[in-house]
Amino acid sequence: MSRILSPQRWLLALFLSCLALPAVAEREIRFDAYAVPEGGTVAVVMQGDGAQSGAFAAVDGATQGALSRAVAAAGFKGRADTRLDLPGLAPFDRVLVIGAGRETLDARAFEDIGGRAGHFAARSTAPVVDLLWAGNETDAASHLAFGAALGAYRFDKYRSNRSGESDTPRAGEGTLVVRTPVGAAAGETYAQQWAPVAHGVKFARDLVTEPANAVWPEEFVRRTREAFSGMANVSIEVLDVPAMERLGMGGILAVGQGSERPPRLLVVRYNGGARGEAPVAFVGKGITFDSGGISIKPSANMWRMKYDMTGAASATGAVLGLAGRGAPVNAVAVAALAENMPSGTASRPGDVIRTASGRTFEIMSTDAEGRMVLVDALWYVQERDRPRAIIDIATLTGAIVTALGNDYAGLFSRDDTLAQQLTAAGETAGERVWRMPMHPGYGKMLESPIADLRNGGGTPGSGTAAHFIGEWVARDTPWAHLDIAGMAWIESGGTATSPAGATAFGVRLFDRWVRDNVEGAAAP
Repeated sequence: MSRILSPQRWLLALFLSCLALPAVAEREIRFDAYAVPEGGTVAVVMQGDGAQSGAFAAVDGATQGALSRAVAAAGFKGRADTRLDLPGLAPFDRVLVIGAGRETLDARAFEDIGGRAGHFAARSTAPVVDLLWAGNETDAASHLAFGAALGAYRFDKYRSNRSGESDTPRAGEGTLVVRTPVGAAAGETYAQQWAPVAHGVKFARDLVTEPANAVWPEEFVRRTREAFSGMANVSIEVLDVPAMERLGMGGILAVGQGSERPPRLLVVRYNGGARGEAPVAFVGKGITFDSGGISIKPSANMWRMKYDMTGAASATGAVLGLAGRGAPVNAVAVAALAENMPSGTASRPGDVIRTASGRTFEIMSTDAEGRMVLVDALWYVQERDRPRAIIDIATLTGAIVTALGNDYAGLFSRDDTLAQQLTAAGETAGERVWRMPMHPGYGKMLESPIADLRNGGGTPGSGTAAHFIGEWVARDTPWAHLDIAGMAWIESGGTATSPAGATAFGVRLFDRWVRDNVEGAAAP
């Protein structure tokens, strides 16, 4: 069993978590008719290094050719994922030129353009930033705004305001106005379809970015309740330690028993579809801090192990987005929450654990804890909800980073149709996955002389981990496992829609998969 915090330590933890901290400045996104302002700060798109038209040409005219001369002098070619910041081009205070790289733009390209503008706007003190697009592409304004919301993400909660001047303009305050021929009407589509997804991404990024002394299993639950408060068709179930003990959830209990902060199993159910229709289930690994337990990790970069609950945050954030936009589906998010710490009560290598399904495993490494919490969560959602498809998501193995780097998440599945759907959804959403093999021989490497199987050992590490997890999923249930260890955190630089830090990888992927394959469609 997990130990309980003493009253003194609990009060200290509660006090630290409730400290008044500076609010994060956020720009309001608005929509208006296409027009070139008479001044201020504007953002325009440059499509390659050929002749330009649209807003670029209009702003160039307003500057009497200074824009095109400045671009030429800088050697800017308008390639995708580039931008050029030009101050003092009269009559404008600043002109941001965003490279698009090609003439024909799709939704993803507009999101990247918006992301570049949003990133700039979040760090600008200009009261208004106008993003100009003269084309008539369907939903261009919504995707520009969606990208801007994603790219503008900042986490300044723990930074002090050192200026001491309350009237000093703060970076990121004010508005970002998306000006297109659609005008203000684009705001309705954005508010209904894309703002809720952006909110789900922000929710997940915030959880992942918070330090482990601010977010632990019970606090994750509290913040989830707060985020879903008042939403229609949503119910939340939380299993505490006694409830998990009654169900025999030895996997998640074994991981959490070394910490003074007890584990939790959080289940969020959103019923926006037909009554009684089987839901889709997103099951996330939620290790709020991973020291490795008794099999302790090296100290270098251990700080980043606060991110080991990205799977749970993204699964929950995805359902938050679905509920926010009123998606006509039934969906379940399961967050398997625990803190993996070494102590006198921690589980040990060599221990044998019995899970809720009755199956047992021998612990070869307490640092292979993600699969240990996931198997009880997977059993529970199958028993209670009978989902039509299950996707689990986890920062699971370093081996997948060796295999795929920081460009793809590893996708493991026994279901070809589901794997193809997730691959296509990832390309559309900008969260790419690469299918990895599930060779039947991987199971031989996990054989145990005293239990049903071992929780680790053998190679490839990511493949054997996927095999272990799959042993707790019914063979007739479409299932996929996403290993996102290389995609959950960007150390520096970032992308147009994912600034450096937590990415919330999976929220957009799951939303896109639901849109394309579940809403109004047959089961995968």
